[in-house]
Amino acid sequence: MNAKNAKLRFENLERALARLQEALAAPSDTPFVVDASIQRFEFAFELCWKTMRGFLELEMSGASLGTAREVLKAAYAAHWVDDEGGWIDLLNMRNTTSHVYNEAMARDIYKRIGKAMPLLLAVLPVLRVKAQA
Repeated sequence: MNAKNAKLRFENLERALARLQEALAAPSDTPFVVDASIQRFEFAFELCWKTMRGFLELEMSGASLGTAREVLKAAYAAHWVDDEGGWIDLLNMRNTTSHVYNEAMARDIYKRIGKAMPLLLAVLPVLRVKAQA
């Protein structure tokens, strides 16, 4: 990935996280809001790890990181994120929401997304600096 594409991906990430926050702020008394929040989480998480991958690969002079787990571990090693276990939990939630659906699980993940939102937001300043470089 080149620097221009990484910057565009970062801008998309900022918008996706804002939309996720918007969904989480809506009253959760309908399944639609829960489902929309989970879908927005999936988009935001995918953009987040792929944005990190792009900037990490640029900094590592073309090294290739394949999986989300590899990227999260590299971001932790680079001190871009502080809570490796929390990010792995986000990855597990993302994988769960993609493959299984039931109402109880959806409500549980919805609550966990709200609690984990600070992790997603905390990486933005780091990535913003990378995007401006």
